Amino acid sequence: MKSVLATFRRSPGSIVAALRAATLRQAVVAFLVAAVMLVLVGLATVLIPNSLFSREIPPTAWNYPVWILTAVLAGLLAATYVMDKDAPAVEQTDREGRWGILGAGLTWFAVGCPVCNKIALLALGYSGALAWFAPLQPVLAVAALLLLWFALARRLEGAQMCALPPVAAGATG
Repeated sequence: MKSVLATFRRSPGSIVAALRAATLRQAVVAFLVAAVMLVLVGLATVLIPNSLFSREIPPTAWNYPVWILTAVLAGLLAATYVMDKDAPAVEQTDREGRWGILGAGLTWFAVGCPVCNKIALLALGYSGALAWFAPLQPVLAVAALLLLWFALARRLEGAQMCALPPVAAGATG
């Protein structure tokens, strides 16, 4: 638990440092993934009005910032997987990726219509979804943001700890 809390305390500085050191490829990937996440989640949860999906319960005010923040964090997290073309290949294990995927998935449950969610509707019924699932959605939103933040912070921690010095041209190992 202490290492998790330490990760959250150190993460703002590591995120700022990573943004400053980001390559153009990483910035493009971050932007594209954030945009795709905004469109997919926004259309499916009708935060972006559309004719493909409907929503019986209107969105609440907190849905929009959560939706945008999770898209930004997902984009930044995706950018950590983009390697510099000139960097040597490094074998990595990715335990943090599952936390990011879980956080992105929770976003859909958090900002979606509580009675349009087929899982909640089947498990709880219409009135149960309103009485039990709807009040749980802000908790899911916080959990989604924390999971994405944690995954991003851990990826950046690992990148800083495992950073390799640049190899001189013509050097052999």
